[in-house]
Amino acid sequence: MNLDLAEIWEKTPKFGKFLWFVLAFMSIWSLSTSIGKWWTLRRAQKETIKFAPEFSQFLEEDNLTEAINLAERYKKSHVARVLGGALAEVKPLIMDGSVTVSDINTAERAVEREMLMEIVQLKRGLAILATVGATAPFVGLLGTVFGIINAFVSMAKSGSGGIASISAGIAEALIATGFGLIVAIPAVWFYNYFTTKIDNLTAEMTYTSKEMIDYLIKGVSGEFGRSRFTREFNTQVQGGSPVSQ
Repeated sequence: MNLDLAEIWEKTPKFGKFLWFVLAFMSIWSLSTSIGKWWTLRRAQKETIKFAPEFSQFLEEDNLTEAINLAERYKKSHVARVLGGALAEVKPLIMDGSVTVSDINTAERAVEREMLMEIVQLKRGLAILATVGATAPFVGLLGTVFGIINAFVSMAKSGSGGIASISAGIAEALIATGFGLIVAIPAVWFYNYFTTKIDNLTAEMTYTSKEMIDYLIKGVSGEFGRSRFTREFNTQVQGGSPVSQ
């Protein structure tokens, strides 16, 4: 039997054609989502490769102003968006030169909020790929079931049967299952790829944000915080130490 797709299309009932249109739509939807997601993540990673070393260098040099300006310039980098948004919130608190424990807690909460929002943005579209990957085989199987039913009904009406006619009808019906698998396999592959990629990007955001928090902690335990805490401790000692001698 030669599989002539045009002839099969003509013989396919309306419901089967509708399922084929559904599978075609799912395929276009998942592929367009995958291409857009790949392009977005690629741009974000390229900018992050440029941003992260410069940001770390500014923190090592205690140049917080330039670090903030750098984060504001790299709008497509996921790391820059997280740190830029967090620094924008705590900038008035830490730019006066006296970093406190309360400022660090505020910065940590700001980083967590920005990371949550960024992760939501990075995961946008994954639900489409998961849905297509999970449902496309069943849509194809549904088309196959109705195709087999249609083949048996046609044989019953015509009164003819035999292995040849049954095999031809089943083979034509199984095309829908194959089409469903062709749609589902790339969607599942892209979903797994992007899930792993987003996990790596989340690790990058976490690492760099921790680096910024470490910088602020050094400010508290260093020239800003230690001198302030030392003065408070010395004042208490001079006024009468509660420690027993």
